[in-house]
Amino acid sequence: MTQPAANDAPVASPTTRICVIPGGPVEGKMRPPGSKSLTNRALICAAFASGTSRLAGTLVSEDTEVMIDSLAKIGVSIKPVDGGRTLVVEGVGGVVSDDARKISSDEPVDMFIANSGTTVRFLTAALSAFGGKYRLSGTERMHERPIGDLVDAIAPALDGWIVATSDGKCPPVEIDSMGWTGQPMRVGGDVSSQYLSGLMMAGPIAGKPVRIEIIGELVSVPYVRMTAQLIKAFGGSTHWEFEGDDSWSNLRCVTVDGSFHGCEFDVEPDASAASYFWAAAAITGGRVLVEGLDENASQGDVQFARVLEMMGCEYIAQDTGIEIVGGPLRGIDVEMGEISDTVQTLAVVALFADGPTRVRGVAHNRFKETDRIGNLAIELRKLGGRIDEHDDGLTIHPLGDLSGTLSTRNPQGVVFETYNDHRMAMSFALLGLRLAGIEIADPACTRKTYPDFWADLESLTGRAHVWTTGLPGGASAP
Repeated sequence: MTQPAANDAPVASPTTRICVIPGGPVEGKMRPPGSKSLTNRALICAAFASGTSRLAGTLVSEDTEVMIDSLAKIGVSIKPVDGGRTLVVEGVGGVVSDDARKISSDEPVDMFIANSGTTVRFLTAALSAFGGKYRLSGTERMHERPIGDLVDAIAPALDGWIVATSDGKCPPVEIDSMGWTGQPMRVGGDVSSQYLSGLMMAGPIAGKPVRIEIIGELVSVPYVRMTAQLIKAFGGSTHWEFEGDDSWSNLRCVTVDGSFHGCEFDVEPDASAASYFWAAAAITGGRVLVEGLDENASQGDVQFARVLEMMGCEYIAQDTGIEIVGGPLRGIDVEMGEISDTVQTLAVVALFADGPTRVRGVAHNRFKETDRIGNLAIELRKLGGRIDEHDDGLTIHPLGDLSGTLSTRNPQGVVFETYNDHRMAMSFALLGLRLAGIEIADPACTRKTYPDFWADLESLTGRAHVWTTGLPGGASAP
């Protein structure tokens, strides 16, 4: 084989991009796929339960697939029905025993979790409580995402050892455990609520009451309440302690008890995914009904529809779901710590408002699939607008006269990078509903939580997207 010369440049790889075509008001209805957050929580509870569980409405995506594949490696039987939208799970009992640990008694069980934050955090807690030897690794970005607070919470209460091996206490995570000792735990609440959720779900697996103290302010409180509902549905119990009045913002401690038992559980449509369709109505002056969700949904992100109401949209509660009717948009000042997965969606909507929008309380967004503050600002500035970064969020200034004229000012279009972040891609898709010439790189990254997103958006708008493949810099692929 002939080797390339030392000074030969590497051959660039073709890249896939998608262009959403602008049009009139978006009108219609949509039912998003099942919630990722509920699906992966239900999988943990069902996997370590005694008996059989039937999970209906589950999400089929990369994040749930890596969870299923990992659980299968410790002997959990998970049978898909209806293309994976229902899962029948045979639990492994949930009680720590020598028999339960035999599968990982000699060599560590390797689990690849891609860039799924829920999977690595929930499994780290669950497997350490269950007992055995494990190594959890993922993509390059996953090995940059902190998990030290969770590891530090588990280590003092572990009969064995646990370590995060990358710089900054990031994955891979290595575990050698004989289970939890029952010693109380302390975990920080300001980076990710998934740390607390993971510890809570591991409590019934440990086979003894677990007391968890929360240090500092807890972000994304609705997800913790969701976790408590899952634990109750599968037979466990939670007991809460608050500082001062009975307010979730003053949550200081939770004790988890009981054990998991198989049950039937229905997974709601994904409220984070719903935000894109509500936003489509908002920025185009249309009307979109998202089916299967109401104000009492367990997912906090359902409140994104109320944020759009604050901006001037009409909020209509239907028997079958929540409908948003777009209207003239105004800038707002909003705390989004409890619905931080919808910040990118709101940022796009805010570009079309009549004044600036200030987003607060989402400092932890810098530690998700990508830096969802810094990288979001970088990309939105490509439109020529002003985006201000803050320690706890950002301010989005409207495009003003740029709106609707992007193709004239930028005849070659603007390519938005997605940083392998599904929410970047889906949020930037909304720009194409109003602005011509918007291209989105690596659209396939939506497979992480919503593989059918592009098809569903086409169905809602009635317009086909334009797919292109080319080389960096705009050259055509050979």
